[in-house]
Amino acid sequence: MSDSVLYEVSDGLATITLNRPDAMNALNVETKVALREAVQGAAADSQVRAVLLTGTGRAFCVGQDLKEHVGLLMQDRESGTGATMSTVREHYNPIVTALATMPKPVVAGINGVAAGAGAGLAFASDYRVVADTASFNTSFAGVALTADSGASWTLPRLIGHGRAADLLLFPRKVTAQEALELGIANKVVPAADLAAEALAVARSLAAGPTVAYAAIKASLAYGTDHSLLETLEKEDELQTVAGASEDHKIAVEAFLKKEPPRYLGR
Repeated sequence: MSDSVLYEVSDGLATITLNRPDAMNALNVETKVALREAVQGAAADSQVRAVLLTGTGRAFCVGQDLKEHVGLLMQDRESGTGATMSTVREHYNPIVTALATMPKPVVAGINGVAAGAGAGLAFASDYRVVADTASFNTSFAGVALTADSGASWTLPRLIGHGRAADLLLFPRKVTAQEALELGIANKVVPAADLAAEALAVARSLAAGPTVAYAAIKASLAYGTDHSLLETLEKEDELQTVAGASEDHKIAVEAFLKKEPPRYLGR
């Protein structure tokens, strides 16, 4: 794996760290490939029960590396191809799909600015712990592009269609406090505490009932665009799975014994 993305698994938690601090963790091709491999690897690893996605330096991720992007566009013009924009299909789409659909919770530790596709990565995560000095910016329209990295699907589900349209049509800096008020941030903490707080949240989820978390994640995604009756049927299906898990049995026995449960993640 590239040095631009760090990957570590410990006690059921996969920590994925964007590591191009000098470039504010901008996503060049090398980084996108490494991030795709890391996220898909965490999704497929049965030993991983939760994921923490964060960045080094003063940015979470400012999105597409525009310096590289300009060079690739010039190559496209010379060759008469549109290969540069295939990055959406080849990189962003599989990364966001893995984040949003893996059967385990993903925590984004937003240590600094999250812009463009960087914001998209944050939106695709299940829980966002945000430093009080961090900010969000959709950025896409500012460089004459439309939303990618799933932002047109995730952002309206977080804050509603009207507010999402506002932020996409008129990109601007959204402070951590406003992000909390809008519903983008789940928790805002002092910048000095961000790493520890995000890690604590992620570790808590990694030690929790993984099957139940996967069902919660699936039911939230399903219920967004299905009817009440369809959603009730889905809840019945997912509850049957959760109810048959070892962790449910452990939770019930611990409740009866008045002890804290110690989940196995299965």
